[in-house]
Amino acid sequence: MSSTSLTYFQKMYADSDDPWNFLHSDYEKRKYALTVASLPKELYANAFEPGCSVGVLTELLAARCHRLLAADFMSIPLLCASNRLAARDNVQFEERNIPDDWPDEIFDLVVLSEIAYYFDDAALANITELIVSTTVVGAHVVGVHWRGQTNYPLSGDRAHEIIAQNAALQLKVHHAEDDFVLDVWERA
Repeated sequence: MSSTSLTYFQKMYADSDDPWNFLHSDYEKRKYALTVASLPKELYANAFEPGCSVGVLTELLAARCHRLLAADFMSIPLLCASNRLAARDNVQFEERNIPDDWPDEIFDLVVLSEIAYYFDDAALANITELIVSTTVVGAHVVGVHWRGQTNYPLSGDRAHEIIAQNAALQLKVHHAEDDFVLDVWERA
């Protein structure tokens, strides 16, 4: 199976501004709290969150970053996120479709929250290479994904296996529950 088509997301956001209930879900609140709590450093200089959607996790990450680039390829959730964090001057929002529009910057934190399983094996391996080539030694890469049944190209566990295959990433934190898996790797 190839990567998930853009029309899938267009349909999801045409039906709702928050199709996965990021704003109100107890599952999401718990997962976001654990994600932020798992960050090994208190503060990051320059972070990237592709697939920021409506910006709920973005808001939590912003408190831990001097600068945060939050991106999504859909304008509807990006506008919601931008409005949500309008008072934060350390967050920049950009419309980007990864991997094609990967930023040409150097980061010390990259957060892949519920997006890696939308890609097929080859695309995710390519994204992992992009992460490695745009991070400093010692940077942290976070992956957090649903473990349940999906119709996406990868499961959450398989997505993390593919990321972990990159020899430049060393596992620092692993947390698995029935519902989700959370890993933090450090760039060697």
